[in-house]
Amino acid sequence: MTEDSSRRVLERLRVNEWADDCAAADHANSRALLMREYLRRAALWAGAYGAEQSWPFFDIAEHVDAELQTPPDVAAEVEGVLTGLAPTSLKRTCRAAIRWAALRDVRDDLPVDLPDPYEPLLLMYERGGGYFLEEYLDLNGVMIRLGSVESNASATPFLTLASTTLDALDAEGQITYYAKVDEGSPRHSPRGIVRRRIDEGQTYDEAFTRHLRWEPTEYLRLYDLGHNEVDHVKITEIEAAAFIESVTTKMLGSSGVTP
Repeated sequence: MTEDSSRRVLERLRVNEWADDCAAADHANSRALLMREYLRRAALWAGAYGAEQSWPFFDIAEHVDAELQTPPDVAAEVEGVLTGLAPTSLKRTCRAAIRWAALRDVRDDLPVDLPDPYEPLLLMYERGGGYFLEEYLDLNGVMIRLGSVESNASATPFLTLASTTLDALDAEGQITYYAKVDEGSPRHSPRGIVRRRIDEGQTYDEAFTRHLRWEPTEYLRLYDLGHNEVDHVKITEIEAAAFIESVTTKMLGSSGVTP
């Protein structure tokens, strides 16, 4: 068995800044989306292998192939990486992600309709460290409800995991997204998207442009004044992410991370 894949995951964990509170705050929006996507994927795997009682922070490989072990030298090194981290479930998921990588190296019969369970969680760790689990999941910048296996399994997928997309979702304040639509540009393929951010009492209207960044726009203000040649509808963060990644792909030719 090769240890290349499991070692790559180990190295990703090794370079994490686990106590970077500033990064956690800066990436609060994307970290929340990534955690929700992990919970969804873990719920799907738990349902497929009868592991609902072990969800959410569990070793999926244990339920797929209990005999498979992480390469010994990698297993030994990861314990040094995890020293001092909390909670216990966080360390469990790190070991599980490494073991999962080892499993994928040797098994070609895994369900093709189920997505990689740990990639969203690894990305979340890379964008500001871990979490604390109490009544809510505390991501050190945002808190989310854990929910149930059933509610998470039926949640809307968040599949746009490229770093450029995740970065574009991170901003301070209360954010509302809108898609610019008309007869030839429906909600799922709009002419463009804009957002309204309200931060410390100030309102900022911004459009995601072909420069692949948010830039100030007068569209919403003008629309309120009756300049409504182009209509708009409120959309979710996940829908905004899909548009951002689509535009980025067209402009750069690659979406980056494959979920």
